[in-house]
Amino acid sequence: MAKRQTSGQQARPSSTRHQHDHGKSRCLDILRQLSAYIDDELAGDICHEIRRHVGACPNCEVFVASLRQTVSLCRHSPAPSLSTVDRAAMRQNILKAAKIR
Repeated sequence: MAKRQTSGQQARPSSTRHQHDHGKSRCLDILRQLSAYIDDELAGDICHEIRRHVGACPNCEVFVASLRQTVSLCRHSPAPSLSTVDRAAMRQNILKAAKIR
């Protein structure tokens, strides 16, 4: 027998459920360390902590899998050749984006 919703309750799709006992700040801490984690540059205890978090956090798990795939694709693809003008424009865009933050 299905449960009826009482007034004030809203159904949530299972894909949007994401319960943490640590809050979003922990996810942000993990994200800041992901590059070093993927490159195997962190101490073992930190790697263990990251693996434990990612295993319990569906959002971080998906993000890490996507990042690993992106890194793998970049490592196995030749770098595109850029003209001097394109290179200068890209550098300016990066510098401009960095100043905003």
